[in-house]
Amino acid sequence: MRSIRLVAFWNLFLAAALAGNRLQADDWPQWGGPQRDLVWRESGIVQSLPAGRLPRVWTAKVGEGYAGPAVADGKVYLTDRIHGEGNDGVERVLCLDAESGDLLWKHEYECLYSVSYPAGPRATPLCHDRLVYTLGAVGHLFCLDAETGEIVWSRFFPDDFGTRLPTWGTAAAPLVDGDQLIALVGGPDALVVSFDRRTGKELWRALDDPGVGYCPPMIYDFDGQRQLIIWHPQAVSALDPRSGASLWDHRFPVQAGLTIATPRKHNNRLLVSSFYNGSLMLEVSSGGAEEVWRGKSDSEIRTDGLHALMGTPILTDTHIYGVGSYGQLRCLDADTGRRVWETFEATGEDRWWNAFLIPHEDRVFIHNEQGELIIARLTPEGYDEDSRALLIEPTRPVRRRMTIWSHPAFAMQSVFARNDKVLVRVNLAAE
Repeated sequence: MRSIRLVAFWNLFLAAALAGNRLQADDWPQWGGPQRDLVWRESGIVQSLPAGRLPRVWTAKVGEGYAGPAVADGKVYLTDRIHGEGNDGVERVLCLDAESGDLLWKHEYECLYSVSYPAGPRATPLCHDRLVYTLGAVGHLFCLDAETGEIVWSRFFPDDFGTRLPTWGTAAAPLVDGDQLIALVGGPDALVVSFDRRTGKELWRALDDPGVGYCPPMIYDFDGQRQLIIWHPQAVSALDPRSGASLWDHRFPVQAGLTIATPRKHNNRLLVSSFYNGSLMLEVSSGGAEEVWRGKSDSEIRTDGLHALMGTPILTDTHIYGVGSYGQLRCLDADTGRRVWETFEATGEDRWWNAFLIPHEDRVFIHNEQGELIIARLTPEGYDEDSRALLIEPTRPVRRRMTIWSHPAFAMQSVFARNDKVLVRVNLAAE
């Protein structure tokens, strides 16, 4: 009897300890995490990674997709696609238990693909106030009950707004601001549309551009003024998030509509970086934006500074760190855009080679497209790697290599990552 009581005691103790850890742990409820800035702020995280493949808490089968996972309130949300015949198939929204990886519910809908790289949804789900918002590759926007998966409201951009789908599909993760959900839609005079987040009613629309781009909308504060930043193929634009009224525009035409990487803010400076046209640095105030510098090269091969594709750069007081068009991890002088150093140690050298940079305390977690997770320090003096391990196997062929182009989620002292076959959770707690 005594041993039974001891077992029962320890079971209760472990359950309480795990519950306590969950209460203290952060979520990753949307693109970019809690503050939408791609920074991981949880404490108690490992200092170094063991060699080899990282041990998994769980593995769950999923379908194809580029969208990263979102983690909120003990659940993981992910979108994927199951192919049918030809361009037919279904997109799905999956909800899994974050502790076990068990499927709690799924919502699926028929979806005819007409986009390049037709391997599933691109946009990370957004979880807010017991609702989850998802955006599919050809413009299906859903608001679902986060507990049950039941549809609260939905829109289909091509039918509802006359959206001209971008070449590589709809990819910009929507944004919640107060009672509104702000999304890149792409219809005539409706590049950006604000919806009542509870009902789907249109509140306002703004901007017109022949292209849509792929860049998520962001709200930043400049000199006490909240500005909705929309980086689209013709310009960087700022809107009043309450009404959609224009605050300023700075022309920056981008080849092939490749506005992808999230605009980076530091103090009153705003940085964007594109594959062909390089980088642009703006000084922003409540009165408008002035150009500090822009890259001199419009070639992704003969590059001078940083020509980012998918990976969002890091911007500090003095320097920029980012991955360029052919895999170059580079450091630039933030005041001039001049290159300080470059390395291929964290990546590789080929067209569209990608890695995501996630700052954490005084180091950076790097998730490269080979599925490796790296801990390194990036300083003006150079690249200093601490450790690396295999997080998840690459499954998507691109040119002569296998890749993963999905941004992981960092939550619950863990990393959640997906490829085209599985979603995994790996514990990164210091203990």
